[in-house]
Amino acid sequence: MKLRTLLTAAAAAMMLTVAPASAQQLSIATGGTGGTYYPYGGGLAELITKYIDGTSAVAEVTGASVENMGLIARGDSDIAIGLADTVYAGYTGTGKFEGRTLDNVRALASIYPNAVQLVTMADSGINGLADLKGKRVSVGAPGSGTEVSAQTLLAANGITYDDIEEQRLNFNETADALRDGDIDAGFWSVGPPTSSILNLATTREIKLIALTDDEILAALDAEPTFAPYALRKGVYEGVTAPVNTISTPNVLFVNEEMDEELAYQITKTLFEKVDELIAIHPAANDTTVDFALNSTPIPMHPGALRYYEETGMPIPPKLIK
Repeated sequence: MKLRTLLTAAAAAMMLTVAPASAQQLSIATGGTGGTYYPYGGGLAELITKYIDGTSAVAEVTGASVENMGLIARGDSDIAIGLADTVYAGYTGTGKFEGRTLDNVRALASIYPNAVQLVTMADSGINGLADLKGKRVSVGAPGSGTEVSAQTLLAANGITYDDIEEQRLNFNETADALRDGDIDAGFWSVGPPTSSILNLATTREIKLIALTDDEILAALDAEPTFAPYALRKGVYEGVTAPVNTISTPNVLFVNEEMDEELAYQITKTLFEKVDELIAIHPAANDTTVDFALNSTPIPMHPGALRYYEETGMPIPPKLIK
């Protein structure tokens, strides 16, 4: 009897020791804390931990889109968020990824659009893109999708880094530099509203710079993943009318080696528990199956495709590989 008791206790102790090791911990590469990637990624991590048995997740601060492509391609992170133009360039080995094709990444979904937001102080005298010439301008953190979008938009409209004093600052640094007068304008490519601009607008009178129709068309010609977008009136304090700009979808992506069942469960949880994400950040209002299927620029992971097939929605051929 004692021997059986001891064996039972030993078996129980072994189970307790092995169980934590069998739990799967996922890392979600996001961006800076002042943008939308980090709170959105944190919300997704909560959903994964809560609803996918034997799996937990945590959001990680990164340099955003460009860096995240490398993290996923190398297997250093499990899930990441990135701008569609950057993800497409990495997958095809074009643009900043010329000569290093990262074609082992696969999409789970496009989750919401990033709006390019060009912010300055109300009294700066900057009223359009052309006024940036000769000014100190933050173009986003090094390796971020914001810099890719800003540089593409500027170049499409005849402005290069030779024409401005570029600063490579993250979202919070850009807001602080504007507040302190260390720069004249700054770019954000992020889901609106974003905390760093919200906080800036409560302490300073800001102005969002609208793009003209011609500037938008030039940007669309230069980058096919861009789309016209209007920032709504009241999105930030002091914004009294809609502001025309451009947007780029944000893609949730993984390495092609991710287990198919896991990719399926993540995709299913994302859409079926989206109300909980919306409560964390309003950008998740755009997280829909329709948006995902119509805005994703690279092939989907087979696990994600299995979920979309269950919805009955038509799947564009370009998403199947």
